[in-house]
Amino acid sequence: MTGRISEPPESPSRHEPVGEARWPMGMAVVTAMVLTLLLPDDLRLAPRWVLPTVEGLLLLALVAGDPGRIDRRSTALRTLSIALVGVLALSAVWSTAQLIDDILRGGKETSSATGLLQTGGTVWACTVLAFSLLYFELDGGGSAARAHRLPRTPALAFPQQLNPELASAGWRPRYVDYLYLGLTNATAFSPTDVMPLTPWAKITMGLQSLVSLLILGLVVARAINVLA
Repeated sequence: MTGRISEPPESPSRHEPVGEARWPMGMAVVTAMVLTLLLPDDLRLAPRWVLPTVEGLLLLALVAGDPGRIDRRSTALRTLSIALVGVLALSAVWSTAQLIDDILRGGKETSSATGLLQTGGTVWACTVLAFSLLYFELDGGGSAARAHRLPRTPALAFPQQLNPELASAGWRPRYVDYLYLGLTNATAFSPTDVMPLTPWAKITMGLQSLVSLLILGLVVARAINVLA
């Protein structure tokens, strides 16, 4: 007898990875592709069909490599995911920069208040989707890694992690949580219920807040000036 108390064996199902469905993330990518098609030509990084085609092919490769639920850990799939998010983020930042340049120079997209608000809203929505997918892919090593194990020290702390008693059994952040993070950070220009804990998370959330502030502030100000 050693005096040690042995822990009861845990149910094998408790350790089985349960990945989240691929379709919410896929729908976000498809929505970003459609929004890109709706942008004026001079606000797109490439000709009309180039970026949506590249993004669509990357998404199809991800679905083929890990269909159904996201739970397969693979360097190739991880590379494809980062490439897809990188293309979306680069496209959104480029469109934002071009929109701001047009507003400051009085480009043709800024001559109509209605057209300006529509274009500005489209660019803003693209940035929200791009940053939400960026958080989704970078936090905890990506969705497949989070399905197997949540990091002991997260980069983004959700309420369920700060107050574990609020979390249901087996809780994991899903894409909808990162979409909510991207939306609230873009409207409040600061963290709301999700706290950035690592440098990359703080820099990314700060950059998104700045981009959103520039878009909303300049678009609204220009639209009021046109109407006046």
